[in-house]
Parts: sequence; C-alpha cells; structure tokens
Amino acid sequence: MTTPQLSTLRIPSAARRGGRPGVALTVIAACQLMVVLDATIVNIALPHIQTDLAISTTDLSWVISAYTLAFGGLLLLGGRAGDILGRRRVFLTGILLFTLASLLGGFAEESWQLLAARALQGVGGAIASPTSLALITTTFAEGPERNRAFGVFAAVSAGGGAIGLLAGGMLTEWLDWRWVFFVNVPIGLLIAFLTPLYINESERHPGRFDIAGALTSTGGMTALVYGFIRASQDGWRDGVTIGSFGVAVLLLAAFALVESRAADPIIPLRMFAARNRTGTYVIMLSLAAAMFGMFFFIVQFVQNVLGFSPIRSGIGFLPITAAIIIAAGLSQRLLPRFGPKPFMVTGSALTGAGLAWLSFIETDSSYLSGVLGPMLLFGFGMGLNFVTLTLTAVSGVAPQEAGAASGLLNASQQVGGSLGLSILVTVFGTAGRNEAARQVPDFQAHAGPGQLEAFLQTGRLPDPWGDLVLTRGISTAFVAAVVMAGIALLTALLVIRVRASDLEALNGASAKAGPAA
Repeated sequence: MTTPQLSTLRIPSAARRGGRPGVALTVIAACQLMVVLDATIVNIALPHIQTDLAISTTDLSWVISAYTLAFGGLLLLGGRAGDILGRRRVFLTGILLFTLASLLGGFAEESWQLLAARALQGVGGAIASPTSLALITTTFAEGPERNRAFGVFAAVSAGGGAIGLLAGGMLTEWLDWRWVFFVNVPIGLLIAFLTPLYINESERHPGRFDIAGALTSTGGMTALVYGFIRASQDGWRDGVTIGSFGVAVLLLAAFALVESRAADPIIPLRMFAARNRTGTYVIMLSLAAAMFGMFFFIVQFVQNVLGFSPIRSGIGFLPITAAIIIAAGLSQRLLPRFGPKPFMVTGSALTGAGLAWLSFIETDSSYLSGVLGPMLLFGFGMGLNFVTLTLTAVSGVAPQEAGAASGLLNASQQVGGSLGLSILVTVFGTAGRNEAARQVPDFQAHAGPGQLEAFLQTGRLPDPWGDLVLTRGISTAFVAAVVMAGIALLTALLVIRVRASDLEALNGASAKAGPAA
C-alpha cells in the first residue's frame, strides 16, 4: 500500500477545464492503479520467479527492494520535477519509462536483468506517481467536482492492492509470471496516448533540482540494504559486507551535508523539527519495514509449504486488504473525536500482536490456524495507522510545504520497507542456515537415491527437510518484525504529543489532503 501525495503542493486555486474531465480522471486513476497494483501483483509471482530464474530466497528480496528503493529515493525529486518542468510532461515521461521497464522485466532471462528492470520501474513510478494526484487540481475545479475526483483516486489507491493480489494470481497461474509485467504495457501505452489529449498542463514554477541529494540518499540506502542481504549469505565479517556498510555511512553522511546546504533540498531538514511529524515518520518507517517482510514471507509459506496455487494465494491475502480498508475508514471517522495518538498506539500494538502470532508458524500450520487470524490482526492495526499518520504528518505545515511533508511520509514507507525487508531477510538467512545444519545429518540418514548428490550440487534440502528449514527461517524473521513494530509502539507512546487544540488543524489538513491509503 502507498500513501498518495497531497494535492497541496503549489497547486493553483482553480483548475483549467478540459473537454472530457471523465476521461482525464480515468487516465490519472489508471496511472495510480498501475503503480499501486505493482506493489502486490509481483509478490504473488515471487515463488515462480525464484524457480524460473534460479534465485535464492535472500536474493529474491531484491525483486521488491530494487523497485521500492528507486521509488522511495526519487519520489520527492519526481514531485519537484513536476513543479519545475510541468506536471503533464513529467507525468507522461514517468508513464513511458514505467511501461518500458515493465516490458523489459517481462522479457528478463537472468536475475540481473529483472532487477535492473524493477529499478527502472521504480524510477518511472517515482516520476509519475507524485504528479498524478496533483494533476487532478489542474483538471477539476475546486469544490464538489474535485472532491469526487479525490474520492475516485482514494478508491483506486485502496482497492489497487486487492486487485493486484487477484491479478497476480490469475496471470501467474493461467499464463506465466512474466505477464505480471507485460500487463502494464498496454495500460501504459493507452495512458500515454490519452494524456496529451485530455490532461491540462500545469504552470511551471522556478526552482532547482537537488540531484545530489537524491543520488546520495538513494545510493546510501541501496548500499545499506545490500550490506544486510550480503551478510545473510556471506556473514558479517565478509569484506564486501563491511565495505557496503562503510559506503552507506559515507553516502548518507554526504546526503545530510548536501541537504543542510542546498537552496532547494529534496528533504528540508526543518521537516524534522516538529516532534509529532518526526514521530510519524519513524512509525511509518518501522511499520512498513514489518509490512513488506510479512507479505514477502507469507507468500513463500503459503505457496512453498502449504502448496497454494498463485490464485489461491491471492484470494488468501484479500482479508488483510479488507481489514486495512475497514480500519482506515473507522479511524477517519473517529479521529476528530479522539485525536491521533490512541489510533497510533492501538494500531502499532495490534500490528505487533499479529506479527508475534505469525512467529509461531510451523510446517503443520494451516491457513486458518496459522495465517488468517494474525493477518487480520496485522491488517486492522495497519489500517488504524494509515490515515492517522498522513494527517498528523501534514498538521501545522505551511500549504506550500504540505506536499513535501506527505511525500516524505510516502518515501519513509518505501525506504523503510526496503530496509526492513533486508534486515528480515538477514535474520531469515541466518536462522535458515542454522536449521539446515541441524537437519543435514537426519537428511543424510534418510536420503533416497540421488537426493544426496542433488543436495551437494544445489545446497537445497528436499522436502520435508526443506520445508522445515524455510519455516524456521520465516518464523524467526517474524520475531525480528515484532521488534520493528515495537519501535513504532514506543514512538507512539513516548514521542507523539498531540493536544486537543490540534484537532482543528488536523481537520483542516484532512480537507486539503485528499485521499490516503
């Protein structure tokens, strides 16, 4: 799930009207659907991608992280490009880049080709996504018409995840995993064709591109994620692992220096001056870290251990989407009455409880007994936080900086997800290796003809030993995810201080913010 950008980033007070606003809204919503859908449609296909391209489970995480790192790292730069160069022009560029990357990803024959295509998809998404919602303000007049457009955009953002789960399952099972990428091509080309015809161009605003900030932040996080994943395979004393962490420290330090001196920084450091806003960023980063890991590992479990088909896996994930939507609607209605803190505390606690429940998963766990209950608990907790965090992040922010505040929250979600997934994969890899070492003697004693030779060649234990190793690694990774949710809970308890007088500001922010998902 993603948190859409706010519409308050240097928007004009009145939109220039086009002749077919309905078509324009369809184009904008289709772009958002494609970007949101991509966050879940690929997850369902991961086991098939792993088998076809012979990727290890730890390296498989890069299929997710390559996209989210590029998307989150360049998201704010993409929004700035829309302001400076014109939103329609930038929107069209992002769509074409995303479409090209999807085509390349579908044709990938090697793992590095797929990862490169995923990173390029992230760049395209980072260019198109922040301008898609802002384009509503240049197409629809302020008032009921614009509000209806925001409602459609919110529905697409909320439902895109569920559509991606079902579409990913159907495409993977009925056609091939490559179609989770190919499906974007006709949609992207249609959007690109209709955009110049029905979308108005926005006014350009003077400004500078903080390219140094974008590159150092994205490069630093990539090096950090690579260091964790490398450690899961080669250990913490590996020279490349140590070197990756060293590069990450240098690049992130350079990023902080660049941002402190830039005239138009990609992330204004003053955004962290407000206690509540900084707290929301920490909570979002921590919860996203746990969320990305939950989806990644549960897909592995239900398909590789429980034997679910891709379609059945997609259907099996629908309850978590429903729980998120229900909880988000509940929090949006009750937020003016109770304020944001109770929802942050309760949501983080429920998320942690769901993850703790998942940490007890075993090879004989069924979907009903070991997966459904904790997923519902986790989803409801996440839903309580999504709207709450969005509104708190923009509370008290000047209108011209509301887009930066919400964009930073979205970036925190993407980058936090990448970083968290890499940490959980490291825990998974270490626990899996330890379990494999314990299972090898028993496997050798019972190995059938040819099984021992196959194990020596591939390093992979056959079932049931392989299922046990996979499950033990997954359950241990969920223990680490509980710690991440615990950080969110402690932040909500100790950092968030929203007074009753802030509720009016929150309501005002809600009116300006548009949808959150």
